[in-house]
Amino acid sequence: MSKQTFLQGTLILILAGMITRFLGFINRLVVARLMGEEGVGLYMMALPTLFLIITITQLGLPVAISKRVAEAEAVNDQVKIKKILVISLLLTGTSSVIFTSGMVLAAPFIATTLLTDERTLMPLIAISPIVPIVAISSVLKGYFQGKQNMKPQSYAQVIEQIVRITCVALFVKLLMPFGVEYAAAGAMFSVILGEAASLLYMLHMFKRKKTMKVRRRFFSYVKSSKETMKELFSISLPSTGSRMIGSVSNFLEPIMVAQSLAIAGVSSTMVTRQYGELTGYVLPLLFLPTFITHSLSIALVPSISEAAAHTNKKMIHYRIHQSIRISFGSGALATIVLSLFAVPILTYMYGTDGASSFLTLMAPFYILLYIQSPLQAALQALDLAKPAMYNSLIGAACKFIVLFFLASNPNFGITGVAIAMSVGVVLITLLHLATLNKAIGFSIPIADIAKMTVLLLLTWGAGKLLKDIYDAMDPHLLVFLLVLLLLSCIYIIFLFLLKFITKEELKQLPFFQKWV
Repeated sequence: MSKQTFLQGTLILILAGMITRFLGFINRLVVARLMGEEGVGLYMMALPTLFLIITITQLGLPVAISKRVAEAEAVNDQVKIKKILVISLLLTGTSSVIFTSGMVLAAPFIATTLLTDERTLMPLIAISPIVPIVAISSVLKGYFQGKQNMKPQSYAQVIEQIVRITCVALFVKLLMPFGVEYAAAGAMFSVILGEAASLLYMLHMFKRKKTMKVRRRFFSYVKSSKETMKELFSISLPSTGSRMIGSVSNFLEPIMVAQSLAIAGVSSTMVTRQYGELTGYVLPLLFLPTFITHSLSIALVPSISEAAAHTNKKMIHYRIHQSIRISFGSGALATIVLSLFAVPILTYMYGTDGASSFLTLMAPFYILLYIQSPLQAALQALDLAKPAMYNSLIGAACKFIVLFFLASNPNFGITGVAIAMSVGVVLITLLHLATLNKAIGFSIPIADIAKMTVLLLLTWGAGKLLKDIYDAMDPHLLVFLLVLLLLSCIYIIFLFLLKFITKEELKQLPFFQKWV
């Protein structure tokens, strides 16, 4: 099985993430234009419930599998790897059946009482079969990550998006005449088909690359895997706590928004529309660079785990510092572009600029989101998942406190929700940094903070100049794309001048070896 270095694996995941994000945006454009704000709102209000069920089902095992498989692979312990796979498949398979059934039974109560919109019932029921599919896929992804082979899951991501985007327009158009709730259910069903295609590919690659037969003596391995289960749970349960907090937060968020805005005198229809704009239009743009940080996080867990096993503190610090530097470098451009060009971006993508004020408000704060994921991955790889969980709990609690007091105030309304989301992101990131500093003495050097500030200021200056030029011209999509391309080229020059990307790192990538 082919194994990649940290940067090679990260690059493969980044390229796959770039493709899937592009296809994902096309999917969102199709959904938004076919279903409108209400349809998107129903779609987005149902998703947090799904994410909560998936988090409970997985029990935090993907990260644990990646770490333990990497450790076993280092000593070529194939029996240990099989035990990890056997117990993980049994746990996720059993839990997925239980919680999928519970989700279907609880759907009417969630839709009518918690989400205060009975139209969310159809999307909730339609999406439920995806849970066991995602559960099994997550085990296989953890296995390949532990082997430090990022290609199978990268290809699977692309396949999933291609199938989804191929099906979504068909199902939405087919079901739209029956009502917007049926159209939202159709969009959910296309997600299931995409995930199923992804799982089939992962199973094919596993059968092709595996070095053991999982079904042989399956239950005898289950009986002898008690110690392996403890090792997995020592990582997975604290990780589940962090993910549970995030998922519960996402689950409660639309409920809190609906209830708080109702206190402020906003109708349920308007709540659905405003929340759809915020979560369906703004958040996807803010989360766009996270495919890079997510890729770094996936590759970071086995890399730091290996360094920790050899008590190589210098390598641990270097990997964390490297991931923060690359993550910030990838997110700073998005922050400037979304802040300066919020109106044209939303207009060209969704045909409306109604959510531009949210985007302009949130973009500067969400730059910290881009380094949050690698920080959390580092904490998990260092067996500091429990402090990471507490950080997430504190951040979520503060977010909801701010959300309730601001969103229930008619002077803030939905803007209070945007402010609360930003508060949560900033607080959790700072707490993760403080935890790493306390545990291993890690901190971002003052020189790097200065370089980050200079990068933002230089990019803002160049972006403001280009925006003034664009505003003086007749609005045209091609001109706008050329402006963004020019700003991106200028930004890349800044990255190299400030050494956010070094020649030594480029030399590790096959494509660049003959150029640097």
